[in-house]
Amino acid sequence: MKSVKVSELKANLSRYLRMAAQGNRIVVTDRDEPIAQIVPPDADDIRWHERLARAGTLHLGSQQLRDLKFSSIRSRADIQESLRAIREDSA
Repeated sequence: MKSVKVSELKANLSRYLRMAAQGNRIVVTDRDEPIAQIVPPDADDIRWHERLARAGTLHLGSQQLRDLKFSSIRSRADIQESLRAIREDSA
């Protein structure tokens, strides 16, 4: 658990919020008296992909899936022919 004065917290708020997001508990003090705590959110409050991103396992994209537009494929591809071509290129 980390203890920080109000003035230090104000000067470096982003740093302390990142620490809390990584699982650290921060006690905020005023004149050496604890007045508040900054704690990480409960695991139940965080979506699965946000948990993985914080753990460094997943890199979040910059777009929302619902905003993406997909176009249909108009021509069909022969999978076997495509695999043969890939094998020939790598040989």
